[in-house]
Amino acid sequence: MPTVMEYTHEPVLLDEAVSRLVWDPSGLYLDCTLGLGGHSQAILDKISAQGKLLGMDMDPEALELTENRLKARGGNYRLVHANFRDLGQLLEREKFFPLAGALLDLGVSSLQFDKPSRGCSFLGEGPLDMRMDPSNPLTAARILNEWPAEQLALLFKEFGEVPQAAAVARWAVERREKKPFETTSELRELIESKLPRRGGTHPATQVFMALRIAVNRELENLTRGLESLFGYLRQGGRVAVISFHSLEDRIVKHVFQSYVAEGQARLITPAPIRPSAEELERNPRSRSAKLRVMEKL
Repeated sequence: MPTVMEYTHEPVLLDEAVSRLVWDPSGLYLDCTLGLGGHSQAILDKISAQGKLLGMDMDPEALELTENRLKARGGNYRLVHANFRDLGQLLEREKFFPLAGALLDLGVSSLQFDKPSRGCSFLGEGPLDMRMDPSNPLTAARILNEWPAEQLALLFKEFGEVPQAAAVARWAVERREKKPFETTSELRELIESKLPRRGGTHPATQVFMALRIAVNRELENLTRGLESLFGYLRQGGRVAVISFHSLEDRIVKHVFQSYVAEGQARLITPAPIRPSAEELERNPRSRSAKLRVMEKL
């Protein structure tokens, strides 16, 4: 079993997020996207012995790695296998509310992105899987090999903002008729043969992102999770969300503004916080990150 130290994942906007999230050291805090535990560890460093942390993730491998990382810290945390779209049921079951704060880091950790067997990246050879939760029956290969061209085109356009979405869908259907897609390199090579590279972005980037979002229902889960979370916050409770592309950020911005417009919340971050120049140099993957924080009135 690898250790968490074998992965190079660096939590994005760590100080910026945790310093705004943890305002009551004795409160209850929820990490909705535990990952490899970087943000959770920082939250535990800021809360007191009376404070508690509940960490959740739909990836059982991430939970095991992070448990090994945090187990020496004592008993004021608990980690559970769950999807944050179901956080209401989880909080009721655990009797873990009202919350002083909740964090969602929507980035893909190195455990998923850098491990070829997960199939999330076109940089390595692996199966077209992309599932964060292995119990999910839907894989990227199933989508590519079974969905009709029209549905694929809509997926690439809506979730990946792929400029030639209809053409990519048509090419995929033509390719699968000869041989079904099985590996990441097969999809990458198809796209490379058809689309020129623009600037520093590989033409397969947005197609892979669209498939990953669809496999894991990321945008639907985000909307459901944010909407159910608000009722479990105490007065003064905060929600911090780190997003990595415009579709996610648009959802977060809309949900936050709806609570502000109703007089139920205020924005701790009137404008999203971006990584510093130092963080960008240290961790280029943070370049698209945006942090938004809201407080319940």
